[in-house]
Amino acid sequence: MDTLLRSHNGFGLPHPLQFHGSGKKNQVSSLLPLVFPSVDSRFHETKISVNPTKTKCTTTSGLFDLVPETKKENLYVDIPLYDPSQSVTFDLVIVGCGPAGLTVAQNVSEAGLSVCCIDPAPKLIWPNNYGVWIDEFKALDLLDCLDTTWSGAVVHIDDDTQKNLDRPYGRVNRKHLKSKVMKKCISNEVTFHEAKVLNVVHEESKSFVKCNDGVTVEARVVLDATGFSKRLVEYDKPYNPGYQVAYGILAEVEEHPFEVDKMLFMDWRDSHLKHNKQLNQRNSRIPTFLYAMPFSSNRIFLEETSLVARPGLGIEDIQQRMEARLKHLGINVKYIEEDEVCVIPMGGVLPVLPQRTLGIGGTAGMVHPSTGYMVARTLATAPLIAQSIVNYLNCWEQGRGGGGGDSLSAKVWRDLWPVERRRQREFFCFGMDVLLKLDLEGTRRFFDAFFELEPHYWHGFLSSRLFLPELFSFGLSLFAHASNTSKLEIMAKGTLPLINMSGNLLRDRD
Repeated sequence: MDTLLRSHNGFGLPHPLQFHGSGKKNQVSSLLPLVFPSVDSRFHETKISVNPTKTKCTTTSGLFDLVPETKKENLYVDIPLYDPSQSVTFDLVIVGCGPAGLTVAQNVSEAGLSVCCIDPAPKLIWPNNYGVWIDEFKALDLLDCLDTTWSGAVVHIDDDTQKNLDRPYGRVNRKHLKSKVMKKCISNEVTFHEAKVLNVVHEESKSFVKCNDGVTVEARVVLDATGFSKRLVEYDKPYNPGYQVAYGILAEVEEHPFEVDKMLFMDWRDSHLKHNKQLNQRNSRIPTFLYAMPFSSNRIFLEETSLVARPGLGIEDIQQRMEARLKHLGINVKYIEEDEVCVIPMGGVLPVLPQRTLGIGGTAGMVHPSTGYMVARTLATAPLIAQSIVNYLNCWEQGRGGGGGDSLSAKVWRDLWPVERRRQREFFCFGMDVLLKLDLEGTRRFFDAFFELEPHYWHGFLSSRLFLPELFSFGLSLFAHASNTSKLEIMAKGTLPLINMSGNLLRDRD
């Protein structure tokens, strides 16, 4: 499971977020300065412990008293900084130094083009806890960037039903991944500017990126890699996504009941709420699950997650459910290394296609609308988009581009969102719309059938490898595996989303 809550790029909230749950504290915790300038499927606020002598706690009643103070970690590298006194027009300016932005910078600079990355904290280590399927990172030749791996994963549908997933999983070493890409960028003479971007002004043959320090950086192409800010890319339709919301802790515990060689992908059990009528009722309507990565018998990452809801669940509600679950499981937290709050917009409309400013990752609508996953797909897409930019810039340089900057950007957007990817996303949005309508029992029935599918289907769906018409075969197979109750539910709650999807597919033609 791959928000908004730590603003590193200085963009304000582009649209109001709405959350289930009342109380000012609940709203404020969900509406802290938004937008992390990275590609990940999760915006995060992560707090890393700076006080190892903090008093230990052996009961969950004091769980959130252990939340550490915030500490930012930076890479210890020297980066070449932009000199505003030099009159330079870069081939590419990238706004944001997340995984997608730096990967594009690495690939474009390797082709000999000039690149400048703008970010207020370009050396800041990404705070996100990225979890990925190992086959995805193997395909990207990034296995050396995993610090922990598990032989498979487990899903608890309810107290009596468990699914064992024979698909290895890993956690990304965020420091190593950033260091690896950053060093390649430095070697390729990528330039960095430490500032917040205010806006961009486009002319026919170049663009002007205006920063909060008064500096303007000129470029032939501008790429917005700031995550979900949607400040530089334009939208012409109302943005009404679903939201995946989660609260997680990396903790030292006395013990936990999970197998150390497998990660816990989803735990939909609710026996921990049987004696709390209010929480139980809320969870029955909009369920949450536990996601866990055990590193040892007493060190574990635990995250309570709302898969998707509109409006999104409030963080305080999720924390209460998590506290009740840990108490029921007998997990006594001794020490919290870091915690994180995640809010992921899922689905919603795509940005205007095409437009002059390019986008990638969250700012380009690349989050998987049904799962919240994005990091692996975005890292796989970054080199392709980089090559597209290089090709079209070279054609432009040779006088074969035609149409100036607008024409070049239109071609890159077409490569980022070809018709088959747009149709795939439409199907995923259909899946999200169905999930939005399911209560706890309906969600359990759905995933009971989902993980009974042939691995080709559920692997492909989660990793964005299935395209039309194979996605329709996936849907028919899922329906065939569903219980009779689930079939009736899918027909009742999926008919209108299916009609909407069909209409959108018919209207979206090249």
